[in-house]
Amino acid sequence: MPNVRAHSAFEPLCVSRRTPVFILTGAGISAESGVRTFRDAAGLWHSYRFEEVASPEAWAKDPALVWKFYSERRAQLSGIQPNAAHRAIAELESQLDDAFFLCTQNVDSLHELAGSQRLLHMHGELMKSRCERGHAPPFDDSALYPTLADIPRCSCGGRMRPHICWFGEVPFDLDRAAAELARCRVFVTIGSSGAVYPSAACQAGHILAFAITACLPVRRVPECDQVHVRALPYGDRIQRAPLDNRAPRCAGSCPPPSPP
Repeated sequence: MPNVRAHSAFEPLCVSRRTPVFILTGAGISAESGVRTFRDAAGLWHSYRFEEVASPEAWAKDPALVWKFYSERRAQLSGIQPNAAHRAIAELESQLDDAFFLCTQNVDSLHELAGSQRLLHMHGELMKSRCERGHAPPFDDSALYPTLADIPRCSCGGRMRPHICWFGEVPFDLDRAAAELARCRVFVTIGSSGAVYPSAACQAGHILAFAITACLPVRRVPECDQVHVRALPYGDRIQRAPLDNRAPRCAGSCPPPSPP
């Protein structure tokens, strides 16, 4: 059974600088900054059906509607900033360096804005576009394309599509993610429900394999308001804590791993 208590009830987890750490983040961490999620009560799927805007079939049928949806999402990110959890993750990366790896299901750039560098966007990046025919690599693109006539074309004649992994497509760089999972000693999930595959399978397997997890976000507890990363003389400690005003959903109380 999950051990559900305030983060202050758990001892910090000691992680040496040589211990490989894999962090998986999901929609919950971005929701704390005000980004709309897909599955909550007022989520994006209440306004659109994914078959209409987030599949290869949707793109083939109505690229204008697809770009309308992603243009709205791009516009919604204007002014949104990283929160304490994004900044804590970036701080942890700065201390662990090559021992750290971040894989996010999110398509926003809040991790990058917070300073994260060693990360993989397994579902793509909202502020990038690419040729639908694969003729050109993804490129930075924050423009809005509200009509069919606004959608730019590649030099090959193909339309530019959002650089997003749609339903029915394979997430990006799974081999890289699998390699990082294989080497990690500590696996942490932040802001993910564990309902989306293949990341759900990663969580299930590594909770069993490493028995050290921190699942943070979804229920509000006002007294819990930040994420801490503390560097102590004998090593780094990851404070199990909620995202801004969120209580831990579940957190293990396993002993820290021994240095490799």
